[in-house]
Amino acid sequence: MPQETKLHGSDQRSLEGKTLRPANAAELAEAIDLAFDYRGDVTVVTHDGRQLSGYVYNRVPETAQPYLTLFPTHEHEHGSAKSKIPYSEVAAIIFSGEDTAFGKSWDAWAKKGADQRRAEAQRQAGDAAARGHL
Repeated sequence: MPQETKLHGSDQRSLEGKTLRPANAAELAEAIDLAFDYRGDVTVVTHDGRQLSGYVYNRVPETAQPYLTLFPTHEHEHGSAKSKIPYSEVAAIIFSGEDTAFGKSWDAWAKKGADQRRAEAQRQAGDAAARGHL
C-alpha cells in the first residue's frame, strides 16, 4: 500500500500485546499480513509449541507452501540470521514487541522532518558565515 494512502491518524489501534489465533486459512493470512505491517517484534507460536520471536520482514503467500521470514530478536535463539516459517506451522502470533511507530502521527513525522531540515540549513548558513562566505 502506498505510504500516502495508509491511515496516519489516531483512530488506529495498536496490536501491541495482542495474540491472534487464526481459526482458518483466511484468518491466518490476515494475521500474517498484520504481523508483516507491524513495526515491532512478534512471537510466532508453532503447532508443536516452538516460539520464535523477531521482526517479520517478508511473507510469501503466492507459493504452493506459503511462508514468512523473520529476523530473530536474539540470533542465538534460532541459530541463524533469519527464520523461514511455513504458514502451515503457525498456530498463533503474539505482538510481543513495542509498536515503535504507534501514536506517532503523520503530521508529527512530517513536522519533525521539516524541523530537522531547517536546523541543518541554519547550521550550514552558520558554517558558511564563519568561513566568510556569507
